[in-house]
Formats: sequence, C-alpha cells, structure tokens
Amino acid sequence: MKLCDKIRYLREVEGSLRGLGRAMTQGELVRAIADEMGEPMSQSYLSQIESGSRPHLTNTSRLLLAKFFKVHPGYLVDDPEGYHAELMSDLRGLEDKLDIWLIGGAERFRRDPEVRRALLAISKHEDSRGCLLLLESVLEMPSLAERLMELLRPQAEPKPLALVPRKTLAAPKRATAVVDGSGTRKKSQRGGSR
Repeated sequence: MKLCDKIRYLREVEGSLRGLGRAMTQGELVRAIADEMGEPMSQSYLSQIESGSRPHLTNTSRLLLAKFFKVHPGYLVDDPEGYHAELMSDLRGLEDKLDIWLIGGAERFRRDPEVRRALLAISKHEDSRGCLLLLESVLEMPSLAERLMELLRPQAEPKPLALVPRKTLAAPKRATAVVDGSGTRKKSQRGGSR
C-alpha cells in the first residue's frame, strides 16, 4: 500500500470516528491538526503527499500525523515491493494490524451504528488485542455476557424469547374430575385437590 493511499484511508477513518459520515477533507484535517496538536501543516503539502507528487513525508510531518491518527510512525511509509502484512511478527506491529482490521470492519458496518461504534472503540484502545481476548473470556463464562449486558446496557431492547408463544410459558390451570374413595366426584385444580 502506498503512503498516499494510507493518508486517504486515515482521513476516511478519522471522518467516521468524528461522526462526519464521510472522509475528513484535507482542509478539515489541517485545521484539526493545528487545533488539537498545536502544530501547523500545510494543505498544499498534504495534497502533494496524497497525489504522490511528493513520495515521502519529512520525519517531523510523519511523527505529527502518526500522533494525530494514533498510528505507529512506521505505518506512514510506502510498503516495500512484495510486502505482506501477514509476515509482521512483533506485537506492536500486530496490534497496529489488528487496529486497522477493526477500523476496516467498522466501515463495513456503517448501517449498524452500534456495531460500528464498538469496533472503533476497540481499535482506539491501546490494547485492542487484550480487549478481544477479554471478550472471548466473557463469552466462555455461562450467562456472564447476558448479565453484563443487563448491567451495562439496560437501555438495550431485551431479546425476544425463542419463538415460544406466551400462552405456553405458564401452563393454565384446568379443572378435572376426581373420584374419592366413596365414589363421589369432586372438582380439583391441577396440582392440588379440593
């Protein structure tokens, strides 16, 4: 992946994270960097990087953009010819790869804002791998996920019972005839006699 593609992708993700529903424009990005990082970056410089007419970032710009986008500075270079992300072995590299995968997944779930928000929240956590492993542990514990959902998200709609009609949930009491030892018929309710 080329640096210009990575910058465009990060603008798209940042726009989504900020609730814009679209990529941040170059102008919005430059203003946000100045406001939030306190350091200037020129829009024309950013445009040259994205167009590919300027193939490399200066070290200062790379560090500034990495800090703003919360990515490793090493991400902001062209991938070498024949490079495959699957070959990365250090844990930080895997963490970055996982974060990018989560962000990509969030983009696929644009129409489900809750799932999209959840994936983006995990990707922004400093230990997204640990978050996923924690989720696995929660799901392995019987009924823990349901109890946590009730506690942490009480506003969420309860799940409907598994297609069981309400009438069958509580068995109705029916009157039956019982004959006692003397041969007299008595009415009784299910579960007890009168």
